[in-house]
Amino acid sequence: MSSDTGPISAAIESANALQSRFNIFTSIEDPVQLAPSADGPLSGIPIAIKDLIDHEGRVTTCGSAFYRHQAVVSATAITNLERDGASVIGRTGLHEFAFGFSSENPHFGPVRNPWDPKTSPGGSSGGSGAAVAAGVVPIAIGTDTGGSVRVPAALCGCFGLKVTFGAIPIEGVFPLVPSIDTVGPLANSAKNIELAYRAMAGERQPLPPPRRVRLGIPMPWYETAPMSDQVRAGFAAAVTSLEELGHEVHPLELPDIQPDRRISFAIGVEAAAIHAQFRSEGRQYGADVAERLDAAADVSEREAEEGRKWQQLIRQRFDDAFAVVDFLLTPTVPTLRKLIGEEMIGDNHYRTVLSWFTAIVNHALLPAISLPCVGPGDPPISLQLIGPMNSDLALISLAGQLESAGVVGFRAAPELDTGTFA
Repeated sequence: MSSDTGPISAAIESANALQSRFNIFTSIEDPVQLAPSADGPLSGIPIAIKDLIDHEGRVTTCGSAFYRHQAVVSATAITNLERDGASVIGRTGLHEFAFGFSSENPHFGPVRNPWDPKTSPGGSSGGSGAAVAAGVVPIAIGTDTGGSVRVPAALCGCFGLKVTFGAIPIEGVFPLVPSIDTVGPLANSAKNIELAYRAMAGERQPLPPPRRVRLGIPMPWYETAPMSDQVRAGFAAAVTSLEELGHEVHPLELPDIQPDRRISFAIGVEAAAIHAQFRSEGRQYGADVAERLDAAADVSEREAEEGRKWQQLIRQRFDDAFAVVDFLLTPTVPTLRKLIGEEMIGDNHYRTVLSWFTAIVNHALLPAISLPCVGPGDPPISLQLIGPMNSDLALISLAGQLESAGVVGFRAAPELDTGTFA
């Protein structure tokens, strides 16, 4: 067993020091009561986990007003992380029941972005993104059903991996839409994404070797996005950097791959079913989640079937794309600022904007990784690489290549000198 508790204690101290300013955690561990970590690749590394993932002996709240589950056993993903030596130092705030993209929680208060506390860290894994951005932990765990790892990674300037559906067990994780739910890491480096992914997935295969790849920019998905000038310019600069490294980048026509109202049809029946008993009991929900659950409950069987057919269509279109290119390339989010308390970003609802490039990927069951660019911006713009099924290690390998080349990389939010892992 590891006896080096210095980094763990320092992370807990940092978490407590920053809590009043950023509201990152729903609970923070007592360092006196932490068991020594196991020996392994993550030995002595503090991690934070989203508060809808069970951890033995702790209460799972899901960021709700009423749900309080005393976990008897840990989620499989957490058991695997602790087996490899990680130490959980706290549970992170989230959008209520993970059903949203802002982490502006009506019951626990909004999680605030360490880059600017007036802005959202994204959601639904906002606390996990903020914990990494603030330098409290090098790795945090979130869930991703429509972008809930990648959106916070982008808005908080860190790395985030949405895994191939089924690559990491979801036992012990409160569900949102079980047919597409995933668990995944946010981190301050590609290497830490790899370590966390390997632990959670039980993956022992080596990373693929570095190589030049073919990257497609999907059209009209990219060109019709409600994108800020900063993101559009930063993305163009990143494409130039990728081409200078020898990678092939070109537009790729994929007319069926773009946001569609059928997304709500595809998730409605499952989301409504998860909450049906709670709602029949008159349990209290925040206004935005209650509204979304109302809409989910109204999805008809005909609409649900339409949603399933749409899922099959886009899965085929992604297969077609990967017959031509190795990966697809987009920004992770079209804009980098969502003001707390504001529902709109420009002319669009914030959910439409923040999920523009992420939600479709979940319905295709594919892996994708968010990468913070090196360069201007507070936070910097974020690239999303989308890969074919089971290409998780290949995405991590390419992320590492781009990090080594200085195209992407993490920097902690400014003026946070209490951060342990900046």
